[in-house]
Amino acid sequence: MQRGTLDDLVAFVAVGRERSFTKAAAKLGISQSALSHGIRELEARLGVRLLTRTTRSVSPTEAGERLLQTLEPRFAEIDAEIAALSDLREKPAGAIRITATEYAVDAVLWPKLAKFLGQYPDIKVELFMDNGLTDIVTQRFDAGVRAGEQVAKDMIAVRIGPDLRMAVVGAPSYFKKRPEPKRPQDLIGHDCINLRLLTHGGLYAWEFEKKGDRQLRVRVEGQLTFNGTIQMLNAALAGFGLAYVPEELAQPHLAKGRLKRVLADWCPPYSGYHLYYPSRRQSSAAFGVLVDAPRYRA
Repeated sequence: MQRGTLDDLVAFVAVGRERSFTKAAAKLGISQSALSHGIRELEARLGVRLLTRTTRSVSPTEAGERLLQTLEPRFAEIDAEIAALSDLREKPAGAIRITATEYAVDAVLWPKLAKFLGQYPDIKVELFMDNGLTDIVTQRFDAGVRAGEQVAKDMIAVRIGPDLRMAVVGAPSYFKKRPEPKRPQDLIGHDCINLRLLTHGGLYAWEFEKKGDRQLRVRVEGQLTFNGTIQMLNAALAGFGLAYVPEELAQPHLAKGRLKRVLADWCPPYSGYHLYYPSRRQSSAAFGVLVDAPRYRA
């Protein structure tokens, strides 16, 4: 096809549809003289007259009508395909890998994912649960979810959850055998359920803070160690020791008396969960829905 022929064919279809050079020119955004010139060049290349022009009307010739009937459905198909491509661009699509703590997945991520995954079938999500501080760049994750204080300063972070608070809890049966700790240092004499941080290879040191006192990190000891928060809670419910878990996770059991809380004044609130990623280019449609989720005040 010669250069310019496609443009002239588009122009011809517009005139054929509108039966007017004036209306077709306005629709195409060109001058009437340019439109008329293009049609004449097309007719000259094809060697056949396509339009019959009078002072009052424009109508296709027999050859023009045949060409119009051939081109119109083709151009309609092209327009439909272009529109379909536009729809795809507006719909999030792609595969994303997110690392998050077990509790973050249950409390924050999954409720959000469950709402929109059905609406966006072209999104594939892999969730990797890890309580440590995974390097999302070297481990090739698209994003991570951690508490605000744990997010590296060079990351782009969006808060997606309310403030959090930890709780030291134990079953009533446990406290029948042991006195309640009054200070974090008293935990040294208690059976505590440890948390193993897989990415760091060590045991998590329980963190405490109280107004007027310095921050404390206590390395506790006990018979049991887990790498999951739910398992720690279950062990505490069974009376095997004290667990250090998110307050919201323990709350239903505290309300029913299955657990008792201690050291509450040493567990202040801290910044909630943030979705973080290394580059603004990562805030694509693939997880833009999560980034654009309802925000929480810091």
